[in-house]
Amino acid sequence: MKPNIAILDDYLGISQEVADWEGLKSRANVVVFERPLALPDEAARELAEFDIICTLRERMPISGELICRLSRLKYIVVTGKRYDTVDIATAASRGVLVSNTPVSGAGAGGVAELVWGLILSATRHIASEDRIMRSGGWQTRAGMTVGGKVLGILGLGGLGRRVAEIGKVFGMELQAWSQNMTAEQAAAAGARLVSKQELFATSDVVTIHLALSDRTRGIVGATELQAMKKTAYLINTARGAIVDEPALIAALRSGSIAGAGLDVYEKEPLPVDHPFRSLSNVVITPHLGYFTRDMLGTYYGDAVRLIEAFLDGRPERVVNMGLDTGC
Repeated sequence: MKPNIAILDDYLGISQEVADWEGLKSRANVVVFERPLALPDEAARELAEFDIICTLRERMPISGELICRLSRLKYIVVTGKRYDTVDIATAASRGVLVSNTPVSGAGAGGVAELVWGLILSATRHIASEDRIMRSGGWQTRAGMTVGGKVLGILGLGGLGRRVAEIGKVFGMELQAWSQNMTAEQAAAAGARLVSKQELFATSDVVTIHLALSDRTRGIVGATELQAMKKTAYLINTARGAIVDEPALIAALRSGSIAGAGLDVYEKEPLPVDHPFRSLSNVVITPHLGYFTRDMLGTYYGDAVRLIEAFLDGRPERVVNMGLDTGC
């Protein structure tokens, strides 16, 4: 009997366009799920007959409870380097191997481009002016020139450094902060290390490039937002839970900050009645940072190779080998 492979959360069916699955289809039944599965019951029901799951980044968490309910599951491939949303210990205890795809520089490049798209759209009101023109209107607001302004960067990893490079091209003054950043690391990116409080109080644009962890969850809250200038903008392409959403909504509604550009949210897909959808001073995109045909081709191409290796009995890049925790 051929194994069954589930490709999760491929909303556009793009996995089949950007990578070659034909070799796998001769060895397995490949099924694409183009809509989110509700957790845990719908997911457990829909995935009950699958041996292999391929995720798209962290769109659907694979909890220990779900893994324990999938008796046929043998292998999980996570596209992207992070696998925080997969309970790898429970998977190991059930004999389920978990692999992640190799890191690719194309991802950081695509996200950095979107960061600057959000910055320019927010500061020059591109999205809102576009909507006004389509309804018959004309100019309604004057924008802010970013050249000569202060760019505050939370986190100077690979992505933060790329954003900094572009900021320098625009002629912005760069300052940065993260919990373990040194002055030397900041200087290497052309930035000045400042305290968290100073970064929020003095930046004209604050952009977030931190990984989500227990230390960073909610690290941008009411205190930080209240410290920002009324003319300043917040950009988040990292993870929604890094920012206290109710506090950000309050700041946008009250006008205590000028606006925001957001690509990530605490709950995704964003609920249809979420306040972000109706606030005029926020630019929202549906988690597009990594979502380019180039990057998806890399992700799914790597996933195909990993699944083939697993079926050949030589699994690669296994992240939970040796872990043993019961359900």
